[in-house]
Amino acid sequence: MRYIKLRDLEVSRIGLGAMGMSHGYTGSGTDDAESVRTVHRALELGVTLVDTAEIYGPYTNEELLGRALKGRRDQVVLATKFGLVSHGGEGAWNPDSSPANIRTAVEGSLKRLGTDHIDLYYQHRVDPGTPIEETAGAVRELIEEGKVRAFGLSEAGPDTIRRAHAVQPVTAVQSEYSLFTRGVEERVLPVLRELNIGLVPFSPLGRGVLTGTVRSTDQFDETDFRRGNPRFTGENFRRNLALADEVRALADEAGATPGQVALAWLLSRGDDIAPIPGTKRVARVEENTAADAVTLTAGQLERLTALPPAAGATHTEAQARLLER
Repeated sequence: MRYIKLRDLEVSRIGLGAMGMSHGYTGSGTDDAESVRTVHRALELGVTLVDTAEIYGPYTNEELLGRALKGRRDQVVLATKFGLVSHGGEGAWNPDSSPANIRTAVEGSLKRLGTDHIDLYYQHRVDPGTPIEETAGAVRELIEEGKVRAFGLSEAGPDTIRRAHAVQPVTAVQSEYSLFTRGVEERVLPVLRELNIGLVPFSPLGRGVLTGTVRSTDQFDETDFRRGNPRFTGENFRRNLALADEVRALADEAGATPGQVALAWLLSRGDDIAPIPGTKRVARVEENTAADAVTLTAGQLERLTALPPAAGATHTEAQARLLER
């Protein structure tokens, strides 16, 4: 496994997104033992960047990681997120990045994760009710106290990034980025490179479609958020499956899996990019991390880059209102 720097924070080139172990996808929360084995196997393979959030569950994903990382904390650059749980009474899925709410959130995350510090603490979504300068200032205080090592933003736009960075240097921005979703390249990535901020792509495998294993929404149970996602409905889904078939054909040529090819393409976009493919299975984390060793030719990379973006919005209208894209 190769390692890169997100600003001053050294991380594995490929990380591990833990959300699906507890939240959001078919089978989430049904086999914690396998999820723990997956975390342990990732660490054995050299993965250091592990990502969670208080909203995943809520809370259960952080608790799971706390158990999985017991006795292994020093092997991990541990990232979690605040801001989508309002602890003052409104509860989950209510944006709140006020300084008081951050104080409550960090103490809960530290306890659940079984640690005395968080390596990378992200604002999960920009809070329209709190100036970003106040949020950045609150995280700066946590860094000064040693409870947080580095500050991150998720799905933030250029203006928010610049304003936050002026108060507390931003180490990384997390955003959806894959062969299917490339909007970050035009608006956000140039700002990150100007300010020496790393990019952490989530959903780098198109929420499973780019692996070639998702062929029907009948595979999803009622808890799976993809059932209502625009990219998984009607003609959009059929077009996206056709794109995935093109990736599979190139993967066969390259002697790799479709998911490995999708990750290898992302890794080719720069040494300041560390994707966090999510999984709850040992076999899948082995496949994903092996993408670090996949080398694509210039022609293959050009063919992948030339593919059109996925059909359909990445989020529902309600979810999209929390994005700065």
